[in-house]
Amino acid sequence: MSQKSDGMNYAPQGKPSPVVKPGEFVFAAAHLDHGHIYGQCNGLIEAGAELKWVYDPDEKKVAAFVAKYPQAKPARSLDEILADPAIHLVAAAAVPSERGPIGCRVMEAGKDYFTDKTPFTALAQLDQAKAVVARTGRKYMVYFSERLHVEAAMHATDLVAGGAIGRVIQVIGLGPHRLGKPNRPAWFFERAKYGGILTDIGSHQFEQFLTFTGATDATVTQAAVGNFANPDKPEFEDFGEASLLGDNGSSNYIRVDWFTPDGLSTWGDGRTIILGTKGYIELRKYLDVARDKTGDNVYIVDDAGERHVNVAGKVGFRFFGGLILDCLNRTEKAMTQAHAFKAAELCLRAQLAARKIA
Repeated sequence: MSQKSDGMNYAPQGKPSPVVKPGEFVFAAAHLDHGHIYGQCNGLIEAGAELKWVYDPDEKKVAAFVAKYPQAKPARSLDEILADPAIHLVAAAAVPSERGPIGCRVMEAGKDYFTDKTPFTALAQLDQAKAVVARTGRKYMVYFSERLHVEAAMHATDLVAGGAIGRVIQVIGLGPHRLGKPNRPAWFFERAKYGGILTDIGSHQFEQFLTFTGATDATVTQAAVGNFANPDKPEFEDFGEASLLGDNGSSNYIRVDWFTPDGLSTWGDGRTIILGTKGYIELRKYLDVARDKTGDNVYIVDDAGERHVNVAGKVGFRFFGGLILDCLNRTEKAMTQAHAFKAAELCLRAQLAARKIA
């Protein structure tokens, strides 16, 4: 299976654009439970970070990681990494229910933390992380890859910020994923460990809603989850939807699912539609279905007309360099802590509010 068709191991690569000199920003990778760790590391390394350590209790995972990143030295424990004064940040993609507690350990040790999404599976974990951030001043950053590692979505971020479609009044986020059931680990189907579909893949969508609308808070107006096609995995949810109302009057509808057909050339036909008072933008992130297998398609409609731009290879992935500089300078330019935590809170609240429909 090609990497583009396999969402579990999809790790985008961009052009190197270092923001620091070699050795100025050193990081470690730990807890390699999800393939997203490779995307996290690619982004940081391309931005000039130096990968020094890797840790996972599973030696096979470590061996595969070192084959890709030979510069990474296997650590005997997470503590060995945390004891190294050279380490600025720990990137991790643990089992979702463990991400919060691991992050708190990392921050208590004086390091910044960069976790795969979803960052938490319970509101109590979010509260604990907020307390540790307040006490230590460290960062709890999240790999919301469906915006941060997608050039179309980063281009839309700039268009919206520049007022290209006026005030944004609604965002529709569609996040279908390929299940690849036989290759998934056991935890993937255990409710307590993955947190539910709105908590898990819904987290991407709520982060994009906050970004594109400028809302800083929202209420869940409806949410639903279902297991339509996987009766052998009773705790699994293969469909989820939710609606939000932002504190600035903007609205959001998201649909996430595990129903990507085998005939689709990529792992999911992810799309975002951003409606503004002066036009709208549609993102066809990973392909233009039945027309073009290239991703990063941006459609813009406004008073001047209709436009389609393909931005693959043209925008880059600036978040990672921004994160490095934020860690070094103690700034919040790439993403604020409040934004990361609010996106996390919304997916947890939507999951708690969801009624079961199948």
